[in-house]
Amino acid sequence: MATCPPYPTHPTGPADGAPRRHAHWWQRKWVRYGALVTLLAISGLVILALVRRQTGTEGFLVGLGLAVFPVPLLVAAFRWLDRVEPGPWRNLLFAFAWGACAAALIAIVANSFATRWIATATADPTSADTLGATVIAPIVEESAKAAAVLLVFLFRRRDFTGIVDGVVIAGVTATGFAFTENILYLGTAFGTDQLSGDSGLKSVTAATFFVRVVMSPFAHPLFTVLTGIGFGIAALSAERHHVRRVLLPLAGLVLAMGMHAMWNGSSTFGEFGFFAVYATFMVPAFALLTWLVIWTRQRELRTVRAELPAYATAGWLSASEPYVLGSMRARRLARRYAARHLGGRPAARSVAEYEAYATSLAFLRHRASDGRAGADFLVRERKLLHELWLRRDAARPALAHAAWATAPVPVVPVPPPWPTYGYGYTPTYGQPHPGPYGTPAPYPAYNPYRS
Repeated sequence: MATCPPYPTHPTGPADGAPRRHAHWWQRKWVRYGALVTLLAISGLVILALVRRQTGTEGFLVGLGLAVFPVPLLVAAFRWLDRVEPGPWRNLLFAFAWGACAAALIAIVANSFATRWIATATADPTSADTLGATVIAPIVEESAKAAAVLLVFLFRRRDFTGIVDGVVIAGVTATGFAFTENILYLGTAFGTDQLSGDSGLKSVTAATFFVRVVMSPFAHPLFTVLTGIGFGIAALSAERHHVRRVLLPLAGLVLAMGMHAMWNGSSTFGEFGFFAVYATFMVPAFALLTWLVIWTRQRELRTVRAELPAYATAGWLSASEPYVLGSMRARRLARRYAARHLGGRPAARSVAEYEAYATSLAFLRHRASDGRAGADFLVRERKLLHELWLRRDAARPALAHAAWATAPVPVVPVPPPWPTYGYGYTPTYGQPHPGPYGTPAPYPAYNPYRS
């Protein structure tokens, strides 16, 4: 922990005269970003051409318009889960693009090839379709989506610190994948209705929209979140636990494949197989995972309240800030106060950044206590403290107001012997003073915590 006086310090670079190591061209950031963007762009163009060829232009536009409905709600839900220590938007954009473009392209090509090979080998197209949907598709699709989680885990390790990060990255990746898949299914259904002349609620398009968008928009995110939880638990493990860090993500991936296979195979369980699987497995699993994520979020807030008082003692934070930063309600009040009284949106943005950097600082210290911070702990700690210091002018008044607004009002009992006022009435501080015969007086109690 930094114990120096609270003034900004910059991370130090190489000593004067020390040789600087130049990165190879393939290690440069712009080369990596360029290659990644190019890969996703090519995948997007190819998947666009494949879906449009299968659904037609009109079917593609209808499918696109209907498939976009659940996307903002799902992304907002995952972003809400990540409010304690929000990750950068670039990670979410990458995850969504990977799911919608790269993972979808891999799934379409691999599923089609595997199904055709099975049909040719067995001379039974019906069994090939069933086997492809219940065995091949879960393995291929979950592996393709898990690749995005793996890439963030490996190359954005500082942004991947626990279960919530794994859930968010996996969920957004699956949301992108489901978006592209829904375009394909809804566009194909629309083409079927065009040929049969059906329309309205009795159409195949309406039935497909109800099943995929209304009843089960969380299906793909639910499967892949199991993989994300495996990676999240691995992120919480120490560096020396190599076997655990490998087996936990694999276990999550196998569970995701199993649940996906059960979901795809529900149509083979009879007329009401879909509803039986939905009610027996999907809804309880969704409720359980929701509880797990919310519990993890509360655990993160407790970590903030437990780790930041050390920095308040050293003078970097005020005494009330650990309490405020450990409460989502107090954080929200601080941002609102800054927006209204301290300079509008720029001030609110500074407060939000202050809250994020302080949370990262608490998690960094918590990882250090568990031996998971890494050799650059002091450099990262100094950098986070410097970022806090740059935003202190807007953040501290707002956080002080939030502390005042959310502070609990103590009720201090009167020490014995307790006086009584008519009919055994016993007053306590913080309650209205009694009038004659035990009735409340027409004036409020004095409260030193309110003006």
